[in-house]
Amino acid sequence: MNHRLHQINLVGVCCLVALCAFQWRHDRRLNLEVDRLESTRFAQEEKMLDQEKTLHGLSDDLIRFKEQTIQVRAELLEARQKGTAAEQENTHLTGERNQLRESVNRWSAAVAERDQLVQEANGRIGDLAARLDASIQKYNQLMAEYNALVGGSNKPRATNAPTSSGH
Repeated sequence: MNHRLHQINLVGVCCLVALCAFQWRHDRRLNLEVDRLESTRFAQEEKMLDQEKTLHGLSDDLIRFKEQTIQVRAELLEARQKGTAAEQENTHLTGERNQLRESVNRWSAAVAERDQLVQEANGRIGDLAARLDASIQKYNQLMAEYNALVGGSNKPRATNAPTSSGH
């Protein structure tokens, strides 16, 4: 009888070892995926910070461009008031104004392209967040099933355990 109990214990221990190995491998795979997703998230956050810095720089440029445009217009009005002698100066300022408009148009195109890139990055971040949430839900479901399995297997052991056998 004692020998048979040892054999049953040996089979139970082997099953427990197999279950632990399977769980460890599965948990390792999940942890690797979580680490990969975290590194992707950090990279996306860094990219967003860089884009925000660029946005602030472009906003400052816009303010400077607006100030320059206002200044050029004021100079143009002053040049018209001075008369015929200032027409050469007026032509020069008009050329500068046109260059500023071209710069503003190029800048506007760059801002539109940046906005599109930011929108695409936000979409990718949302997709990664959804994938991470799905992974977390799968992990939580697996842990709930595991806990239910472990919890269910603990109940019969508690009722079948010997009271005090000394072995």
